[in-house]
Amino acid sequence: MCGLLLVTVPVACSPSSDPPGAAIRVVATTTVIADLVAQVGGDRVSVRSLVPAGGEPHTFDPRPSDVTAFADADLVVMNGLGLDDWVVELMTEAGSEAPVLRLGEDLAGVEYIADEEEGGVNPHLWLDVAYAELYVDRIVDALVEVDPGAADGYVERATTYRAELDELDGYARAELAAVPNERRRVVSMHDAFPYFAAAYDLAVVGVVVDAPGQDPSAGEVAQLIDAIDQAGVSAILSEDQFPPDLVEQIAAETGVEVVADLYSDSLGDPPGDSFVGMVRWDVDRLVEVLR
Repeated sequence: MCGLLLVTVPVACSPSSDPPGAAIRVVATTTVIADLVAQVGGDRVSVRSLVPAGGEPHTFDPRPSDVTAFADADLVVMNGLGLDDWVVELMTEAGSEAPVLRLGEDLAGVEYIADEEEGGVNPHLWLDVAYAELYVDRIVDALVEVDPGAADGYVERATTYRAELDELDGYARAELAAVPNERRRVVSMHDAFPYFAAAYDLAVVGVVVDAPGQDPSAGEVAQLIDAIDQAGVSAILSEDQFPPDLVEQIAAETGVEVVADLYSDSLGDPPGDSFVGMVRWDVDRLVEVLR
């Protein structure tokens, strides 16, 4: 079980943008979301992530003591779409009436991808950087509503951060454009990368596990190995928080290289300790293998 993680992220902005006053207290479900909030909020907000760095939001099991996170919360920020719905029950236990911002739900302009195994839609929108910018738009609006006196600072920081995300999106497109067409087919540990693949022109042939915590049967592994061989898959993508045993077994039987140190649901060690850093890390590692 994991407790709370205090996320502190430096941002490039003028402290004079914010009026004096107590910090706005924000509870985020994941470190990725906490970082987005911190980039917009700057020193004006204090952000706590329930799932720690390296944790897994799909299978996160909060401790009863985690309800204290909501005692003085001014805002709760979650992804929604089934990824972190456990936070609603936790708030109920805490008796919290803090406003809840669901970043991923009903976003205009998003082409949602169905989650065939779990039903509904895949929740990992933020790995398309353009969709992460839509998250930032919602975060600005929510912080301004909670703390209207500091609106100018939130808008200023969000504008600066959007420019950084635009640059990141361009970087990902340019780097991955150099991957040959015949090297663009991949398999992922779980279904975390469909939006990333759609944005940056990769093809996800299959997944190793239908959902974190659900190991495949021997028959399912055999079917996946056949699919890898038939499709000419170039890499198996896994993330830092998952044990490597299963993907290494599949790699040994197919001869396909494993990229086992990617980030999707959680931030990690530097340089993957911010959203921008984690996406750059993922892009660089993929290009290194796929080229």
